[in-house]
Amino acid sequence: MSDAASPLRVALTRRVSFAAAHRYRRGDWSEARNREVFGACANPNFHGHTYTCDVTVTGPVDAETGMLVNLERLDRALAAEVRDRFDHRNINLDVPEFGEGRLVPTGENLARFILERVQAALGAEPRVAQVSLAEDDTLSASCSAS
Repeated sequence: MSDAASPLRVALTRRVSFAAAHRYRRGDWSEARNREVFGACANPNFHGHTYTCDVTVTGPVDAETGMLVNLERLDRALAAEVRDRFDHRNINLDVPEFGEGRLVPTGENLARFILERVQAALGAEPRVAQVSLAEDDTLSASCSAS
């Protein structure tokens, strides 16, 4: 049986979903250049997805509770940093970090951003090992902590 002093670490993955719109666009590029690089994803009228976000945390199992993390604590972090921030939002317009001239809201940038925000919300333990973000059944991006 593991205890808090054990070098063993376990992983736990929680899934959260949200619906959001976005477009790929760099403000310092012309509309033609944006369309050339980003294709239909640069559509000025935006497009939407129902995203599925898997957040994997790692750490030791607490000997007293048998848990890596209290699920209520993890769920609060995911609600604040993922669902409340992105659900039913236009990412380009409603999430400042992805506003004009800031991060392009690609799956890769969103996965990295979510990993960083959830980790900040959880503190030092547990560690967020990976975030996988799927736009649909055919495309997903993952970001792993170093």
